[in-house]
Amino acid sequence: MEENKEDEKQEVEAESKALTTKGVLDIVQEKLISRKLLVFLTATGLLAAAGLDSDTWGMIAIVYVGGQSAIDAVKVWRYGG
Repeated sequence: MEENKEDEKQEVEAESKALTTKGVLDIVQEKLISRKLLVFLTATGLLAAAGLDSDTWGMIAIVYVGGQSAIDAVKVWRYGG
């Protein structure tokens, strides 16, 4: 029981520390929306609002997702998984 309280206290302290080093919007974005989804939504919004053609939309999605996947793979390879 006391271990649970101690764990909760440490978690709250960690989140409090994170709030001081990161912006609130960054924390919300990390918890709720993946970057890949954010890029997809942005490109789709541009497709609808700014008349972005489908080829450009596809290129944005492919470049970002492919680039991010490569970065993730290098992180795992270099620092372990």
